[in-house]
Amino acid sequence: MVEKYQKTYPISWEQLHRDSKALAWRLLDQGEWQGIVAITRGGLVPAAVISRELDIHMVDTICISSYQWKEQGKVDVLKSFQGDGEGWLLVDDLVDTGKTAGVARSMLPKAHFATVYAKPAGRPLVDTFITEVSQDTWILFPWDSESRFVEPISNIYSDGE
Repeated sequence: MVEKYQKTYPISWEQLHRDSKALAWRLLDQGEWQGIVAITRGGLVPAAVISRELDIHMVDTICISSYQWKEQGKVDVLKSFQGDGEGWLLVDDLVDTGKTAGVARSMLPKAHFATVYAKPAGRPLVDTFITEVSQDTWILFPWDSESRFVEPISNIYSDGE
């Protein structure tokens, strides 16, 4: 069986903050936002940074559950949003396969959708993003990790010699 994720890309709190701030810079001249709708849970941290940087005080959430560790399962909407999203900024940490993004887009079709990271399969659903990563890369966010020793890349991907 071929593993879905061949690479792991760890993100530190500092990098996530810098990348979220860079996303705010990109969004600065793209409109006057009524507020931000964060897709929980991953969109909460980028939404907090963006709300500060763009001086947006109205922050709401939609709650969509689809991941169980490295597996995407059934998409469950736990909390929705009233309205079509016009004038709102929809924020998430990552668009991966587009499964969650598709549900969010259908709920807020007129919102401007921004993510910090984007993979090729989900990228067409996003209006603005900062960094594209390959589809076979697992992004390890800081809330899912802790500091510890790791093997050098050459040891991990060598042919066993």
